[in-house]
Amino acid sequence: MTSAAPRKAVLYRMVMPSHVCPYGLKSKWQLERHGYEVEDHWLRTRHETDAFMAEHVVKTTPQTFIGGERIGGNDDLTRFFGGHIPAKDETSYRPVVAVFAMTLLMAMAASTAAYGTPLTGRAAAWFVSLSMCVLAILKLQDVARFSTMFLNYDLLARRWVPYAYLYPFGEALAGVLMTADALPWLSIPVALVIGGIGAVSVFKAVYLDKRELKCACVGGSSNVPLGFVSLTENLFMVGMALWMLLR
Repeated sequence: MTSAAPRKAVLYRMVMPSHVCPYGLKSKWQLERHGYEVEDHWLRTRHETDAFMAEHVVKTTPQTFIGGERIGGNDDLTRFFGGHIPAKDETSYRPVVAVFAMTLLMAMAASTAAYGTPLTGRAAAWFVSLSMCVLAILKLQDVARFSTMFLNYDLLARRWVPYAYLYPFGEALAGVLMTADALPWLSIPVALVIGGIGAVSVFKAVYLDKRELKCACVGGSSNVPLGFVSLTENLFMVGMALWMLLR
């Protein structure tokens, strides 16, 4: 019994001394992963690349051909194999899931190192405080962009614009101090203020005013929809502050 002949694909991609196209590498990997034998053509100069694009009336490389039919670039190839390419303004909770999953694992790792078990009350507290730290890092990457998005819904920032710039620093300060269990006289009121105002602002914008906005919780360039996740972030801060106050 003879085995089936391998499926074949033709790939044109830029491989130059100073630049190897990452999308070309991805396309080659996708094709091989799906069982295709790749006829790999390298476009070694800018002149070769421009000539290829002019010949095939395309604006980008790489370009994949299967069975004589042009599939297109790497995104087109992903769609060809049934994958999803997000639209430009498509919302997603993936950034928040990534943050909370990692901070949970970090908290459990710290608890294991300190107490020999990942499941402790301290791990729960670290999960909240480390989440605050990581979310603050994302905001601090571009405070100006964060502040612009934040001003869409935060009640205090709309009345006093500098608060939109100070918020990430306050969240970072409270998160670091709560992780260290230090200076509770400072961390508790900071977390209560920014978390309380944030929770009220999100609740009003989403559940009372019914506005569809993007959340600034993971920075000013995120496509996370404003709603339950942002409300949870702020309630976590308030809950952590109250727990530290009452313990």
